[in-house]
Amino acid sequence: MAEPTDPATAWTLAVARRLRADGVVVTAGQVLACVRGLRLLDAATDAPLRHRVGRVTLVSDPAGLAAFDRLGDLAGPPPRPLPPVAVPSRPDAGGLDAAVDRPGAPAAPDASLVAGRHASARERLRTRRFDALGPGERAAVQRALAELRVTTPRRRSRRRRPSRRGELDLGRSLDRAVAGLGEVIDPVLRAPDLRRRPLVVVLDVSGSMAPAARALLGFALAARRTAGGRDRAAVEVFAFGSRLTRLTRLLDRRDPDAALVAAASAVVDWDGGTRIGASLDALVREHGPRGVLRGAVVVVCSDGLERGDPALLGRAAGALRRRCHRLIWVTPLAGDDAFAPTQRGLAAALAHVDVLLPGHDLASVEELARAVGRAVAPAPRRAYAP
Repeated sequence: MAEPTDPATAWTLAVARRLRADGVVVTAGQVLACVRGLRLLDAATDAPLRHRVGRVTLVSDPAGLAAFDRLGDLAGPPPRPLPPVAVPSRPDAGGLDAAVDRPGAPAAPDASLVAGRHASARERLRTRRFDALGPGERAAVQRALAELRVTTPRRRSRRRRPSRRGELDLGRSLDRAVAGLGEVIDPVLRAPDLRRRPLVVVLDVSGSMAPAARALLGFALAARRTAGGRDRAAVEVFAFGSRLTRLTRLLDRRDPDAALVAAASAVVDWDGGTRIGASLDALVREHGPRGVLRGAVVVVCSDGLERGDPALLGRAAGALRRRCHRLIWVTPLAGDDAFAPTQRGLAAALAHVDVLLPGHDLASVEELARAVGRAVAPAPRRAYAP
């Protein structure tokens, strides 16, 4: 085979052969990129510039930079000493991004590739319990929750909007007819508007819920952030320990960390006792008449460890269920394989709960987001009883 006469191609192939002889992996794509760079910059005869182009395009592994610099006159001397490149360390369990294949990295034999043998850092973090997270892992979980999308199903509104199909909008059709000399040439149609169902998140911030409370508060913040425009006002967030506190406005800050800090500061009984029944009863009596619960998806995040009267919790859960579309109960205790809903509070409320979910790790919070957005037919309602 004849040697190439193009200076850029000849120099690139010579350097690639020497690098491969020294054990550095150089792919065909890297060779083409180097040739194009040399031709574009007209750097085939300019040794310093040629060195820069070759160093950037032909070496993808930091360990290969020393081999490239040892080529001497063939590669051209560097114009000035370059700082050493640190080899990136293996990501720990606190990182979110899995390691990706680098161009030119040696491929493992097919026989050694077993699907699922090595879980990525993000996948390990998804299934790590909140009460076992380290400081770096907690920050990684909060970043993952900041990317979570939480939306509720849509419902038909009483308001009407212009549509290509639907009923005749007589008023607008007559207005258009007046503009057209009395002829109704193009009638206006209207159809029911579709609106997102309201979402009400009620967080237990008592001492027994401390490991999961901040992560579930991040879920509420993600729901508030995801809802935009007119749907934003339909997302309400409450917290309770021994009493109920409304956190909705505090979660509107641009900085998620500042919003979480403000919410934690507003709850005076954070990491204290638990009065679930009294708190849910206050939610129904104080905010139910304002229409907050009407047609809403209500998520109660609590382990059900009630210090008050379980009968009051049962009545409050029943009243809450009669006013909302769906009642979802999230308890970190359900992440245990041996879990049974025997807690006094949870057992009293379970008859009125539509969905019972765990909330002990990031994967269960993602499942909660899917459950909130799942459209289901509403259960038959019982007669109203104050």
